[in-house]
Amino acid sequence: MNIRAVRVEDLAGMQDCNLHNLPENYTMKYYLYHALSWPSLSYVAEDHNGRIVGYILAKMEEVDEQEGQPAANHVPHGHVTSISVMRSYRRLGLAKKLMLQSQEAMSSIYRAAFVSLHVRKSNRAALSLYRDTLGFSVKNIEEKYYADGEDAYAMQLTFEH
Repeated sequence: MNIRAVRVEDLAGMQDCNLHNLPENYTMKYYLYHALSWPSLSYVAEDHNGRIVGYILAKMEEVDEQEGQPAANHVPHGHVTSISVMRSYRRLGLAKKLMLQSQEAMSSIYRAAFVSLHVRKSNRAALSLYRDTLGFSVKNIEEKYYADGEDAYAMQLTFEH
């Protein structure tokens, strides 16, 4: 198993992984936007044949995305847009490795103060990874966050610099 920074030629494999595993799907333009805007924050896991079997799509939050905050109060922080690992490659620690790689880049390259993400309330495995393994905490619950009406936990992990 190899984990490396995303390349443009990986985007179709990332999208395929997303379509097989998650109900929230993104356009190719969205993957490209992340890969070109924050090339050091998104990573892929590939098997011995070079097939994409997992990915993390992450970004730095833009100033205008911090609602109600004056630009002067902007705190640099990262956000995990999406993470997915193919079912047959789960329980191998790939999601943890992908998260740690992206978090390290957010902290060291962009000097992010923290990273945020959303997770479905029903996704117990992901919640355990984020809270119990990686140390995230639940900041609040966003009602009907997902298109199907399910609530999301808004989670956050503060970086120590």
